[in-house]
Amino acid sequence: MTFKRPSGAGLAALAVGLFAATAAYADPTVNKGDNAWMMTSTVLVLLMTVPGLALFYGGLVRSKNMLSVLMQVLYTACIVMIIWALYGYSITFTGGSAYIGGFSKAFLAGVTPDSMAASFTADANISELVYFCFQMTFAAITPGLIVGAFAERTKFAAIALFIPLWVTLIYFPIAHMVWYWAGPDAIVAAAKAVAAAAPDAKAAAQAKLDEVMADAGQVFLWGALDFAGGTVVHINAGIAGLVGCLIIGKRTGYGKELMAPHSLTMTMIGASLLWVGWFGFNVGSNLEASGTAALSMTNTFLATAVAAMAWMFAEWMTKGHPSLLGAASGAVAGLVAVTPACGFSGPMGAMVLGLVAGVVCLFFCTVVKNSLGYDDSLDVFGVHCVGGIIGALGTGILVNPALGGTGVMDYVAGKIGDYDMVTQMLAQCKAVATTLVWSGVGSAILIKVVDVIVGLRVNVEVEREGLDVTEHTERAYNM
Repeated sequence: MTFKRPSGAGLAALAVGLFAATAAYADPTVNKGDNAWMMTSTVLVLLMTVPGLALFYGGLVRSKNMLSVLMQVLYTACIVMIIWALYGYSITFTGGSAYIGGFSKAFLAGVTPDSMAASFTADANISELVYFCFQMTFAAITPGLIVGAFAERTKFAAIALFIPLWVTLIYFPIAHMVWYWAGPDAIVAAAKAVAAAAPDAKAAAQAKLDEVMADAGQVFLWGALDFAGGTVVHINAGIAGLVGCLIIGKRTGYGKELMAPHSLTMTMIGASLLWVGWFGFNVGSNLEASGTAALSMTNTFLATAVAAMAWMFAEWMTKGHPSLLGAASGAVAGLVAVTPACGFSGPMGAMVLGLVAGVVCLFFCTVVKNSLGYDDSLDVFGVHCVGGIIGALGTGILVNPALGGTGVMDYVAGKIGDYDMVTQMLAQCKAVATTLVWSGVGSAILIKVVDVIVGLRVNVEVEREGLDVTEHTERAYNM
């Protein structure tokens, strides 16, 4: 077969065709590589929840309550996914006010296979359905963390009612306040319009830019940084767990009877799955398979490893022995602490963060917990709330470019903005305080409401027999 060279007319036609194709591709498109990574990340976050969190928690309770914990985590994931599709996504990620979104995307109205969601780079898009699913997994795991604080004595009916109420009134508003913004495309376009505007149109263009910049959640407007959920997920769930265990009360026999984990093997499997899944959680939060994603991946490795060793060696020095439970708990504490910082901190900063989290979380899970006498069954407050606060405040320091951080992108100027520690730390403190108050007070009210409607805890006889048989008529092990 011979190849015939095009004539002059043919070359002209070919040039016109190429120009038309180029013009078509200049329109916003989905980046297939980013899309593929985000699909993978979404599945990894599901892995964190079922089976990761379920097995981690299940192994820590007594064998008679193993299935009850698995059931609670599975129920939570499923019911929240349904709610997310009905109205959760809409009120979290649409405009409306600085505190909550609207219902324009309720029942996924307008969300199609062709609709796109912005990333953190202008003109770099992913499929909106992928973004919907990714954020859905965050909503699903967060209330699942709470149930560990009052495990082994709570009615399943109470959990079944509390979870939908909590995600609706606590999680969705916090997620909106922290993570909702107009996106880089809108800001860059408005900034370019200001630069190109004639003198008589400058004021109108600037007003439009100001409007776009104001289209964000309140915590975002303060300038607070939370890359993957230090406030939205961990502080939010951790303080709710503490409030819950205080209101529900201690397990029968707590402090007098042995309540050792029934299977640290299961706990280790769960912790390992959490660490693997957390790469979807942290690295996926970049929304692009870029250099910042690689940084987030590096930090998720290093902070976790350092925190596990910090907890283990601190325990070894204070108690005379290193434990698997301690190392696994330290790893989770490191994952929690690095979550808000993973895309902002340099690798050495992430290691320092892991060191601090490992030691401080151990202190809260032992000394503080024993001194105050509260029964946080699986240390939700000591690991998630305390670790989340360490991470949120640490992010404000470690983002500093002088310390190896990335700095914060100024989309209007098109460059990394100037870092001011006082301003940034004030924003971080306001974000932490807002989450603690909103979730702490709101959760207390919801728990009291649930108590009035269905009651919170099982009676003493049921608790002693175990929730697996009494609540679910099943046993984890039949041997």
